[in-house]
Amino acid sequence: MPEALLALFIGVVIGVGVTLVILAALRSRARAERAAHPRVPFAVTKMLDVLEDAAIITDPSGNVVAVSPSSAWLGAAPGERLGQEELRALMKEARQAGKSESQTMRIRAGRLAQEPRLVVARAAQIGQGFIVVFVRDISAQERVQQMRQDFIQNTSHELKTPVGAIALLAEALEMAADDPDQVRRFSERVAAEADRLGQLTGRIMNLSRLQAADELIDLGDVAVDEVIHAAVEAHQVTASGAEVDLVTGGDRGLYVHGDGRVLVEALGNLISNAIAYSPRGSHVGIGVRSADGAVEIAVTDQGIGIAEADQKRIFERFFRADQARSRHTGGTGLGLSIVKHAIQRHGGEVRLWSREGQGSTFTILLPLAEPPEGAKPRKKKPKRREEQPAPWKEEVA
Repeated sequence: MPEALLALFIGVVIGVGVTLVILAALRSRARAERAAHPRVPFAVTKMLDVLEDAAIITDPSGNVVAVSPSSAWLGAAPGERLGQEELRALMKEARQAGKSESQTMRIRAGRLAQEPRLVVARAAQIGQGFIVVFVRDISAQERVQQMRQDFIQNTSHELKTPVGAIALLAEALEMAADDPDQVRRFSERVAAEADRLGQLTGRIMNLSRLQAADELIDLGDVAVDEVIHAAVEAHQVTASGAEVDLVTGGDRGLYVHGDGRVLVEALGNLISNAIAYSPRGSHVGIGVRSADGAVEIAVTDQGIGIAEADQKRIFERFFRADQARSRHTGGTGLGLSIVKHAIQRHGGEVRLWSREGQGSTFTILLPLAEPPEGAKPRKKKPKRREEQPAPWKEEVA
């Protein structure tokens, strides 16, 4: 009996020992597998889902193992090698240094991207050899900053001309104090330069207001007929002086939703440009129609037209297609930029058709609004095919 109990005890000890050996071997194997094939902690991968900046995690071999949803523009996918060499170099520095490294660089967003983007990237080591890199695209901020610098430079340059002219004319007035004719002539030129300066500063303020404001202030249902009437009336004297007829026509009783004052100013800028670049004895047409849920207001002139190379830049601030003509007419180069921003603020767009020697047509497209209660319904006119971009069914204003 004692021998049997001893044998049983020895068997139990041996069994426990074998079990412990097996468990130790399994643990060792698991550690070896984790060392050979490390995994990103689950909490880290879940954190990637809430990040606004692009984030990519690579293994010690440099292969992507996890990406944030916001990093799609980088073209990185799990199981592939990170395509941006600049980011790989930064991650290598972070691995070697054992601490986070950051750098501002230009990278291409994916293999098919043409223009590189300016980004701020920060890489750091996490876990067992994993490297995470956070990428923030600051290309938009760079463009805004460049636009601000260009705006300040262009504004300073444009302001120097009338200010310098006024200073010189003031000196000439002082020297010609005894000559009434000269004083009168210089005074007229001072007044003209002062008016030009006032127009320039006013348009700069209007453009800054349109670009800075988040929303339009005085919103409501705006009658397109009233916008056209106000804009035409405001430029009727100028048109008469230039011997240019203003002609209106098209659908009536249309409404849009927006700021009537801003729309009148935008349309007025187009009419003013059309008058300035039209020959004497010609006419400027202002036509309106509704199509596909939009209101189209076209301003057509019979002027010199715009070169195809200049049409892409015509809405840029301070850009003038005809420098000599603009100086003669007192143009500031801001009118079309104001039109563009004003119409965009109303959810619309401005289109251009132009051919040199034949004239230009600027078309404002705005979302069509329902007429307010009590408004007279508009009379629908039969549609007819248009062969040229010109106002519809012209009538003398």
